[in-house]
Amino acid sequence: MYNNEELTALADFYKDQLVNDTVPFWFPRSFDHEYGGYLLMRDQDGSLIDTDKAVWIQGRACWLLSTLYNTVEPREEWLAGARLGYEFLKNKCFNAEGKMYFHVDQEGNPIRMRRYFFSETFAVIASAAYAKASGDEEAAQLARDLYGICLEYASAERKMEPKFEKTRPSRGIGIPMIMCNTAQQLRETIGDPRCDEAIANWIQEIEQYFVKDDIRCVMEQVAPDGSIIDHIDGRTLNPGHAIEGAWFILHEAVHRNMDEKLINLGLRMLDYMWERGWDKEFGGILYFRDVYNKPVQEYWQDMKFWWPQNEAIIATLLAYLITKDEKYATMHKLIHKYAYSHFHDKEHGEWFGYLHRDGGRAQSAKGNLFKGPFHLPRQEWYCWSIINQFKNKDNHE
Repeated sequence: MYNNEELTALADFYKDQLVNDTVPFWFPRSFDHEYGGYLLMRDQDGSLIDTDKAVWIQGRACWLLSTLYNTVEPREEWLAGARLGYEFLKNKCFNAEGKMYFHVDQEGNPIRMRRYFFSETFAVIASAAYAKASGDEEAAQLARDLYGICLEYASAERKMEPKFEKTRPSRGIGIPMIMCNTAQQLRETIGDPRCDEAIANWIQEIEQYFVKDDIRCVMEQVAPDGSIIDHIDGRTLNPGHAIEGAWFILHEAVHRNMDEKLINLGLRMLDYMWERGWDKEFGGILYFRDVYNKPVQEYWQDMKFWWPQNEAIIATLLAYLITKDEKYATMHKLIHKYAYSHFHDKEHGEWFGYLHRDGGRAQSAKGNLFKGPFHLPRQEWYCWSIINQFKNKDNHE
């Protein structure tokens, strides 16, 4: 269990790590005052590896800086930094048809377009958080317009290029998950009347198709009717991703006045995928597992990536705050201790991204096309915020 003093100390730890360790690793050094946006491809000591820019991480970084300004402290440096990201996204990251790129060079010249619309979802939360911080109505309108486009992609009203042939159709958990959280962020910054119903629908889809209570599992992809596709790709689980989905649902339960049905769903998802993902020998959350415990195809399947640990830290803490169940306090202590003792760089700040199964470091990079200032600072910010929210709630009851 955690007593009040321990929770206060934990909240202070997360805020201190966020403000004095994680964020200073990235900013101000990553501000690109010449071309806009952020230079986030960085090595252990913060030195630049590459000047290219991943569009979705430009959005994530803009969201972070805006959120820090909105919720931690209204520092002008954070707002000015958020503006750099917002303007770069708006002016450099769309093609002529309005689709966002995935990868651009330092100046914003396009390098790669990907079929999915995740750049757009992160641009929604970035623009919405920036609009709240700045009062910029154009940013608010962009956030709402992009959210509408994301809804069209997610419902297939707006078509994406197909990734596979029609031989083996499937549906994935990624779209309902990211749409759920995108709508939550939009609702909590500038508001949008479309959000509540959409969130409820995305959660219903996750429960109906992906949560398998009979085998205690959350699938990453299934057949259109929800049945398991008994091939390597169909059997592959991503425990950290499903645990992230669990805390999105627990967050929604809190928002909806401790909705018991949503609490139950989120806890089941966390329980199932902790059982599947926690490495009992070395600690930490494994990257991939097979639903039937067969060999996994991807060679990095038993590595420890940074972000599943971040999601498990959030999910176990939130589960504990909601339930006061000692089981979740124990889980949270395990993952918190593992992650901060293995990933954190005490010399330069921030976390390494990639460890071998036994905890040995696979490489030194802290920023690339997939890792940047998001999962770790979001975890530290959210854990600090949610502890204070529950403490305030308890004090008023």
